[in-house]
Amino acid sequence: MIALACVLPLLVGTVLLGGGTELSGRIASRAGALGALTTLVLLVVAWMTEAVVDIPWLPTLDLRIHLALDGISGPLALLAAVVTAAACLTTWAERPRGGSEATFVGCLMLTLAGAITTFAARDALLFVVAFELVLVPMWVLITRFGDDRDPEARREAGARFVLYTGFGSTLMLLGVLLLVTRAGTADLGVLGAAGGEGLGTGVQVTIAVLLTLGLAVKVPVWPLHSWLPLAHTTAPTAGSMLLAAVLLKMGTYGLVRLPLATVPEGFARVAPVLAVCGAVGIIWGGLVCLVERDLKRLIAWSSIAHMGFVALALASGSETGVAAALYGNIAHGAISALLFLVVGGLKHQWGDDHLDVPRAALREGAPVTGLLLVVGLAAGLGLPGLAGFWGEFAAVIAALSPAQGRPEPLFVGCAVVAAIGAALAAGYALRVARLVWLGEGHPGDDGGRARELARTDLATGAVLALLVLVLGVAPGLLLAVTDPALAGVVQR
Repeated sequence: MIALACVLPLLVGTVLLGGGTELSGRIASRAGALGALTTLVLLVVAWMTEAVVDIPWLPTLDLRIHLALDGISGPLALLAAVVTAAACLTTWAERPRGGSEATFVGCLMLTLAGAITTFAARDALLFVVAFELVLVPMWVLITRFGDDRDPEARREAGARFVLYTGFGSTLMLLGVLLLVTRAGTADLGVLGAAGGEGLGTGVQVTIAVLLTLGLAVKVPVWPLHSWLPLAHTTAPTAGSMLLAAVLLKMGTYGLVRLPLATVPEGFARVAPVLAVCGAVGIIWGGLVCLVERDLKRLIAWSSIAHMGFVALALASGSETGVAAALYGNIAHGAISALLFLVVGGLKHQWGDDHLDVPRAALREGAPVTGLLLVVGLAAGLGLPGLAGFWGEFAAVIAALSPAQGRPEPLFVGCAVVAAIGAALAAGYALRVARLVWLGEGHPGDDGGRARELARTDLATGAVLALLVLVLGVAPGLLLAVTDPALAGVVQR
């Protein structure tokens, strides 16, 4: 089942890219959505039955195709499948520009295949290969199917994406090769169980620096973040959904699976720097969001701020912190996918997303769309009862709680900065609600009354909003599956 879950989206994507250009948009999007939902079912069965694939890949180098899901990777794989199905359905209302729907949906499915293989990989080099597979179709989505009104911005966004992620990939590969060479194995289970035993402190620190820097580009952590706002602004709605809910999660997952689990002593030396960068990113992103005039770009900057909480939680090194990081990872994936779905649909409907243009109130002309936007904004500002609250609240608690071997004044300062950043999130979320949901225009502005998004977008948005609500009301559902898998990692 785990092998099928990795191969099925790869096959669907390859068929759509290679021979599906003659298919209509509806057929291509249905094929993609059906493939993603079937993959979701396969993932659930594979996880429940503890399915494992472990076969030789390159025997001379002792490399294996080793796949399995646990409480850390399973929820992320399920989220990737759900968001990809939703992204495929957005093509019903927003026809891709720059190519056929089959090519567009094929790139989405290839991204899903690479993401699931990344989450399921139990071999360090297989993890790297799967991670890099995702970057190619995402680059195509940005450069070929991005905003056609500004070709120069689309090219710049693609170039930044390649340069930054390529730099991060190089560092990550160097760290993995050094780890595998010194440890004598690429098996992540063996490496995690050893916890860096037999590796000197200097080697552990070097590996941790390479891995953390490489993966921090993917998250992205300040100051390695500048590629993300332009990529989000330029990418189509479906591309932005996968970029926020899938690609960024692969970076934070990699931080847990690689430096935190395999070289814990080295990661502990790097953690204070990661905590400071995360805290600065929270404030930096929040301040930009207070003055940003483009709605989609504002949501992109808010992602940088929210991922700062995840970085701070991971850096704390405690069980509470790592659990908060994984919870915040899932929560942000659902929230950002919902917001980009709504905001992308509004941009397509309006023709632009400038906040300084008066708009008719969503609450009057499009109450369902307005409700989805308000749910996403409320969850993003950390309102209790919604998904965003638990990860951010627990991240601050983890940074404030004493832990052995770390500089407490620095972490307390980071916690205070993060709390201020949470207040900024309330400020910019309410700003968007005032301008878009309440509206500062009147009927007649921007072509009359606001209109609802397409029914497919509303249906998928409702599913994502329900997920945000369930995660907020019943956090124990997710924590029950992640805590057992985290116990051994945090103890080391």
